Amino acid sequence: MGTKGKIIKCKAAIAWEANKPLSIEEVEVAPPKDHEVRIQIIATALCHSDAHILHPQFEGSFFPVILGHEGAGIVESVGPGVTNFKPGDKVIPLGVPQCGKCKFCLSPRTNFCGKLKNFKNPLSDQKLMEDGTSRFTCKGKPIYHFMGTSTFSQYTVVSDVSLAKLDDDANLERVCLLGCGFSTGYGAVINNAKVTPGSTCAIFGLGGVGLSAVMGCKASGASRIIAIDINSEKFTKAKALGATDCLNPKDLDKPVQEVIVEMTNGGVDFAFECAGGAKIMRAALDSVTVGWGVCTIIGVNVNDSGLNVSAMELLMGRTLTGTSFGGWKSVTSVPKLAADYKNKKLDLDALVSHTLPFDKVNEAFDLMYQGKSIRTVLLF
Repeated sequence: MGTKGKIIKCKAAIAWEANKPLSIEEVEVAPPKDHEVRIQIIATALCHSDAHILHPQFEGSFFPVILGHEGAGIVESVGPGVTNFKPGDKVIPLGVPQCGKCKFCLSPRTNFCGKLKNFKNPLSDQKLMEDGTSRFTCKGKPIYHFMGTSTFSQYTVVSDVSLAKLDDDANLERVCLLGCGFSTGYGAVINNAKVTPGSTCAIFGLGGVGLSAVMGCKASGASRIIAIDINSEKFTKAKALGATDCLNPKDLDKPVQEVIVEMTNGGVDFAFECAGGAKIMRAALDSVTVGWGVCTIIGVNVNDSGLNVSAMELLMGRTLTGTSFGGWKSVTSVPKLAADYKNKKLDLDALVSHTLPFDKVNEAFDLMYQGKSIRTVLLF
């Protein structure tokens, strides 16, 4: 391509400040430096994690920033030292790197990577490239990256250890969901909780992550999958994907966890909290059985007060755990998930409720805030 080594001017959505709509601007994207790759983004979805940064009470926010971490595109050029990618490759940028060399990457017990520094607040991590500078400028100002991906830009620059290579025939408008939402919910079930055949499961929150967890429970052979949401319109989709029972806490005359315990003769084997917030975390933990019940936390709520857990609850055999990116080692696992979608083993199509041109990014946020969308895919 004639753009190699040159600055590219393109369209991006910039968050200039908290609690304000994103602004479509022309940005300048610098060429990739050592071990970096510049990508033309073809499709990007949006996720609540993008919205967290815009929340006025989010601790550690940074502006101006180009958000987006659920995208897919084509390699435009590579920097010095890059050997795994070439121009024209189809790729997915990854918010969780996999350098393959650090103590985390070398351990089978985690999918973390030592390239991440801020384990207290990973959303504030990777806001600059490895050399401490940005590849984006707008109106003469440097613009922060987000999660090392920044897919709300027609071109972006990512580290070569934060990139998954796909087959040439990959459908980028669907596999972009593997960058976060699907992988997180499905992997929480498969990798973290390790749901067993014949088990009972409860899933709290039926957005993209929660519905992906429903799919994971079905694929794992769970005998009963109880789906919980305050929006009953989501139940048809949940049942189509494998849910056996659906509960709306608003329609019950007692707390949902009490209903689940009664339905399952003492509680489910596995619960997945996919919405965020102390109240829902509490309901999820209360819904698992004593002896061996596992509650996996996936959702995050900005400015949440956290969960109070007594020692006795855990002494009685319950396990409370969490997941990041569904436990997948990103660089090596995402291409396999993309192949599974191509081979019709995974249903990403069911998660895409809206497809919009990229310029309507703020409309996509509104659909998400109003609970009207599962996943909206934006196309450049």
